Amino acid sequence: MQDKDPDISEKLLGQLNEAQREAVAYCDGPSLVIAGAGSGKTRVLTYKIAYLLAQGLPPYYILALTFTNKAAREMKMRIADLVGEKKARQLWMGTFHSIFARILRSEAEHIGFKSNFTIFDSGDSASLIRQIIKDMNLDDKIYKAGSVHNQISRAKNNLITPKMYAQNTEIQEYDRAAKRPQLFEIYQRYQDRLRSANSMDFDDLLMYTNILFRDHPEVLENYQNRFQYILVDEYQDTNFSQHLIVKQLADKHHRICAVGDDAQSIYSFRGANIDNILKFKSNFPETRIFKLEQNYRSTQTIVNAANSLIKKNTEQIFKNVFSKNDEGEKLEVAGAFSDFEEGLIVSNKIARMRYEEHASYGDFAILYRTNAQSRIFEEALRKKNIPYRIYGGVSFYQRKEIKDVICYFRLIVNPGDEEALRRIINYPARGIGETTFAKIASAAQLHGVSLWQVLSDPLQYNLNINSGTAKKLADFRALISEFIEQNETLNAYELAHLVVQKSGIYREAYDDKTPEGMSRAENIEELLNAMNEFVSTRTEEGAEDIRLIDFLSEVSLLTDQDTDQEAQDEKVTLMTVHSAKGLEFNHVFVVGLEEDLFPSRMAMNEMRGLEEERRLFYVAITRAKKTCTLTFAKSRFKNGQINPARESRFLRDIDPEYLSMERNTLSTQREASNDGFWGSLRNQQVFRKEPEQPSFINEPKKISPVARSASSTPLSKEAEALHEGNVIEHERFGRGVVSAIEQSGSDKRAFVDFESAGTKQLLLKFAKFKIIS
Repeated sequence: MQDKDPDISEKLLGQLNEAQREAVAYCDGPSLVIAGAGSGKTRVLTYKIAYLLAQGLPPYYILALTFTNKAAREMKMRIADLVGEKKARQLWMGTFHSIFARILRSEAEHIGFKSNFTIFDSGDSASLIRQIIKDMNLDDKIYKAGSVHNQISRAKNNLITPKMYAQNTEIQEYDRAAKRPQLFEIYQRYQDRLRSANSMDFDDLLMYTNILFRDHPEVLENYQNRFQYILVDEYQDTNFSQHLIVKQLADKHHRICAVGDDAQSIYSFRGANIDNILKFKSNFPETRIFKLEQNYRSTQTIVNAANSLIKKNTEQIFKNVFSKNDEGEKLEVAGAFSDFEEGLIVSNKIARMRYEEHASYGDFAILYRTNAQSRIFEEALRKKNIPYRIYGGVSFYQRKEIKDVICYFRLIVNPGDEEALRRIINYPARGIGETTFAKIASAAQLHGVSLWQVLSDPLQYNLNINSGTAKKLADFRALISEFIEQNETLNAYELAHLVVQKSGIYREAYDDKTPEGMSRAENIEELLNAMNEFVSTRTEEGAEDIRLIDFLSEVSLLTDQDTDQEAQDEKVTLMTVHSAKGLEFNHVFVVGLEEDLFPSRMAMNEMRGLEEERRLFYVAITRAKKTCTLTFAKSRFKNGQINPARESRFLRDIDPEYLSMERNTLSTQREASNDGFWGSLRNQQVFRKEPEQPSFINEPKKISPVARSASSTPLSKEAEALHEGNVIEHERFGRGVVSAIEQSGSDKRAFVDFESAGTKQLLLKFAKFKIIS
């Protein structure tokens, strides 16, 4: 333990309200912080971590788990503002997947992987599953890759391995009823192919962490001793696999703080289990529960309306959320004759409010239950020349040309990556067709080796190809082999620059003079810019030998929220309610409030599903700060015809005192609660140990690569003259004030408080700045 700093501790507590202060100050055992909407959840998490540091707990003993990289970055920046960037940097803070990927890379040999394993995204997984379905000659109209992958994902999140899946009679009956009796075999082949490619998918990162801790108690004990205090954000969103990992890590010392809101548990379709938060106290009987009930975001009327809605749920931890903000307007309920008119009502009100209240377009959000609803509102907004954006569109790293380049990187780092090889073996076109690839894949499966091994010695594996094809394969193999060799000496950016030139990717994009081709070329340039910045930033922070695997480890774990670049644009935001969680807007429209739409028809067969839909509506309302408008249509165009619609039962759940429209009474049919298929399986399933498995023309715009680290690099005159208090202007971070300078051996570092970028650490022999004063 480090020395305590009581002055900082008291200062931190003095900046919190009473409920927040109690939650932050209690650190002696397990605690559950129920944080109502807009109640300062992130503030409590960041201040609690800062408080632990002030109490003398070293930062490397703290594990903080989030659901997005964006949340982790924001929290780390806030903590740096409170206790300094140096301490914040040493925290184990990140998403579940990024933290456990880090652990698995360190412990890979224990579970039969190499530390350079690559991570499949959902697109890679679907592609591999489609190929397996094709290889097995199954009907892809019955065995749809998406639904098969979803079933496999749910099995993994419930810690059901392929062998356990095949032996479970209930699952087998379920698959037979769905006319997919061979799904267990697809699951087994999928896992075998991933392992042979030294790859994991997102669900594997959690499942293999559980297997690692289950089969190697000494490894578990090591991490139990390392993580002296564990904090988990959004605990209501954890699935069974995540919950079990956290429980195992905390079982020794019970110093855990879970923060969340059961009223905002809306991700059961992703495997989230509300019981994890509802039954937290049964897992840690000595738990103290703290409730953050003051909402700082919304008006009193919005908060009261949301409270009256959510009180109709039976499964919840009761709390009394309140607001001391202005009383505010009642929630307007607008019924439209048709879905077309609903779009006009919303667009007209946005135009009127912008004029009358001088609101910005960025103040407005339209929230809907399904993506298909966006078309009506897009057309209505376009007619009034109102700019808008669809939140959660195709992110930068999911664009085809970027994924193609990334697959080159993946193959360089891990030649066994089957999906990466499949994607780029004929990109750019080099005359290696599907027939040839099928022969390679067949030979690999026959001999139980990777595709790359077959490519490396086609004669040994009796690859039946002509001399022309053999030459093309040899050229491709030589190209990748050269890149693999260069990966030992070049940093990530330098190698990326070499890849896009020598592979012909950039030339192909530039030769296409269509707008689409030019856009692809610009995107590839932007990727190189991003990699240059990545290497430069890491170098200035003091890291050395920044390789492709470092870049891949970061981008492979990004989420949609992490890559949404237009979040601050002055445009009306259109998004699903699921995507809106965690966000806030001055003026919110919740649309399509009709039976079979919101609540969804799919969720109305059981009480638990209906209650989650009600929580989803609660989340939608509590995104609003000033006004909230609820709309529904009396008819909706669907399947080529106009169908009558009824207003949602949820409108009746809100106390009419907080609404500006009288409503007709709706009957509410309540059905018995049901844990669902996977919940019952989880309760029955024992996670047993299994036997171990066997083991140019138009070159890109010049971007100067950063210098590689070298201890002999001399300091510039600017760096030599730099002292505490100087104002500097950095080429990427902008203007900042030097708060401290440290000398460590031959390395001189500056800590700079930038106006926009926050506190950064700069290794001065690589830093690019000028002194202003």
